Amino acid sequence: MAANQEDVKLLGAVASPFVFRVQLALKLKGVEYTFVAQDLKNKSEELLKFNPVHKKVPVLVHNEKPINESLVIVEYIDEAWKSYPILPSHPYQRAVARFWAKFIDDKVVNSSRRAAFTVDKEEREKNAKEAVEALQVLENELKGKFFGGEELGFVDIAASFIAYWIPLIQEVAGLQWFSSEQFPKLYNWSQEFLNHPIVKEDLPPRDPLFALLKARYESIHASN
Repeated sequence: MAANQEDVKLLGAVASPFVFRVQLALKLKGVEYTFVAQDLKNKSEELLKFNPVHKKVPVLVHNEKPINESLVIVEYIDEAWKSYPILPSHPYQRAVARFWAKFIDDKVVNSSRRAAFTVDKEEREKNAKEAVEALQVLENELKGKFFGGEELGFVDIAASFIAYWIPLIQEVAGLQWFSSEQFPKLYNWSQEFLNHPIVKEDLPPRDPLFALLKARYESIHASN
């Protein structure tokens, strides 16, 4: 059955870096979809129906069939809609792209969030160190304009957290582990990424996102 552009829904939250991955993949493919905003403090019946296991966003619903987990969804989108290939065509290169996307989630996203939003000082420092080490690995891996070459690809989509969310988290938490001086190639990549016309269309507005992160940071630290 051919992919049906007219029956695509994305259950998401505007501030989520994982939801943004899916939005970007859909935009790169030119897929029309309906965005259904979710209140994660008061989860809708629709969200619980379509993601009963994790009960979180994003959820892509295509012809009433739900797909969960951001990177899984991006792969699904790449297979369901053939315009603008997101993953490489060669099996080895596809496997490598999946490896780096998982590395970004495991070593950069998780460590960065814990470094900013963990109260214990020792744990914060440990995670900040791990995030810096992971960014250095990515700095060494980056060979071209984007991770996927001259065009945005799977790893770039996974790394959107680095380009947009890490600078905000650093500012909120008064930390510094991603800078142009320390990671010149990765920083230049982040600027190319943020200035890409399709990326700019769907980035969450900076000020509300910053306020949300700051409120979360202050709430966590005020309670301890």
